[in-house]
Order: sequence, then C-alpha cells, then structure tokens
Amino acid sequence: MRTAHRTPVDNYRGTCGLRPMASGYETLHVVGGTDTQPGAWPWIVSIEGPWAAETGHICGGSLISPQCVLTAAHCFTKARHITMWRVVIGATQLTQLGPEAQVRNIKRLLVHEHYSSVSERNDIALLELDQPVQGSDSVQLACVPDASLRVSELTTCYVSGWGSINARCEFLKTARVLREAKVRLINVNFCNSSRWYRGAIHPHNLCAGYPQVGIDTCQGDSGGPLVCKDNDADYFWLVGVTSWGRGCARAKRPGVYTSTQHFYDWILVQMGLHPAVTATPTSRPVFTSTPFRGQGQPRPVPMQADRFTPCPFPHQKLVEFFNLLQELLQVLQGEKAPAAA
Repeated sequence: MRTAHRTPVDNYRGTCGLRPMASGYETLHVVGGTDTQPGAWPWIVSIEGPWAAETGHICGGSLISPQCVLTAAHCFTKARHITMWRVVIGATQLTQLGPEAQVRNIKRLLVHEHYSSVSERNDIALLELDQPVQGSDSVQLACVPDASLRVSELTTCYVSGWGSINARCEFLKTARVLREAKVRLINVNFCNSSRWYRGAIHPHNLCAGYPQVGIDTCQGDSGGPLVCKDNDADYFWLVGVTSWGRGCARAKRPGVYTSTQHFYDWILVQMGLHPAVTATPTSRPVFTSTPFRGQGQPRPVPMQADRFTPCPFPHQKLVEFFNLLQELLQVLQGEKAPAAA
C-alpha cells in the first residue's frame, strides 16, 4: 500500500480538471454569456500588459502546471519587455482582486516555432512564470488530453474569459468580471464549408459555438480555455485555446480554437516531459497528472515533486525560432520586391 505524504502539488487535489468551487451551481448559458461565480473556472488566468488600459488585460490563458500557462501565440505578435507583463491567477473580478488571487510575472515566452500570423496556423504558446502558483479551491490545473481522448464525442463544453461583451467586439467594453458560456463543438469539415469558413480552418483547429447569432468568444478572450466535461467522470478537459473568428457571435461564424490534443507532444517537449512510447494509446500523465478514463480505473495521483520539470524552455530553441523568423522575413521581402518594382 502506498503511504500518503505531502508534496508541493497537494493543494491541486491530486489531479487536474476539477472545479472545487463549482459543485453548488450549474453553469448557465464572452458574448451572450453570464458572469461567473468565484472559482468557477480555477485554471483560467488573465495575461496583462503594463501598457494596456484599465485592468491591463490582454489575453486569457490556462494554468497547466504550477509554473506554466498555455495560451495563444497571436497574443504576443507585438510583445515587448515580456518580463514586465504579469499573469493573474484565481481572480474573477480584475478591477478588485480578492485574497484568493495570485499574481506572477512572466519569466519566459515560447511561441510555436511554426506560428503564422497571416494564416493563424499553430496559434499556441507557453508561458513560464517566475514562481510556481499555489493550488487552492480557486486555483487548479487544467487537463490537456492526449490522442486517446475522443474529443468529438464530448457534448458539454464551455468557454470563459474577460473579453468584449457585445457582438460588435468593441475592445473598450471588455468584461471586468469573468464570463462564461456554454457552447457546442461543431464538425470541422462542416465549419470549413463554403457557407461557413470556406477552407480557412486548419486540421489542428476546433470550431465551437452555434450556427445562429448570439454566443461566442470575442476580443480579449484570446488564449483562454475551451473546456469540455468528461462523459464518464466529473472533471473537465482543456480541448482548445481561443484563437480567432470572423467577427463575434455571427451566424455561421463560430469561434475557432487551437486543438490542445494536436499539440500534446509539442507541449511535453517544451516542458521537458518527453512523451513515453507505448504499444497502445493510453492516457499518460501530463504536468501533474491526467485523469484516467474507463471503469475501475484508480484516481490519478500527482507526479513526485523531484520529477517535476517546470518549463525549461531551452535557449537553443529560442535561437532557432528567431533564425527561422529572420529567414521568413527575407523570403517575404524577396517576394514583395518584384511587385513593388
């Protein structure tokens, strides 16, 4: 029998994807959504820039380990002095942080090496925080699914964020209180049809929302979580990162999200947690742990503290990224030169 002992991740309740503060209410039907109660989505974070107006909120993100946040790459296309930015965890109202909120600075930013701001391909990024975040009822870790989860079969999904609260996406009218909305996953092929997005959706994207007008993510929700409840247990999967959309809450223009499942191995590599090679697809521990599916499966336990690797972000990868970026700029300049002449 395994002897119980405390580790630095005990306050995360031994697993990820749990909502300790949300058991007493049902989430209702961000644009067209409702204000949340404190602790409703305990992994969501506010990423804030020092130059932004009012609360400083720029984008959302999801806490996937005590020191790593998963978000969207496009939030940082014009980022300067990233170590001056901050991340707020455990907050509901950004204008008045409660005692449960924790604030961290960004130590390192890693944008996907093949991110394209033109096509929004590979719109995903990781942030390493300057200090680990302490788990509590208001602060929990999100679960990133591996290839064994059938995401398309999940039926109870939600988006949340502090973004614009009207369909015209006026950024000055962002929500000061975290908002939430229930959405449905939409078949990507259907979403990519001629009357919808006309081929603009990539294989690593998800579509979520409704065919009609009314409920959607908007400006300021970028980078935030698209989560779906597991069909057989009481925890949630972080299946998407809010990426883009044409307008907000328009008919046949649902929100487009980066599939976290598609980038599962990329995330592990960046964090120094290389995926194990297995004969058959099974749920593998991610960050602290990932819930195991199936009847009779034991509840997952956190990884041992001495095995935890908090986002190493190798310097060489950053060098390679900037080299690739420089080469791309040279190619683009070469393509544009004849046209200008």
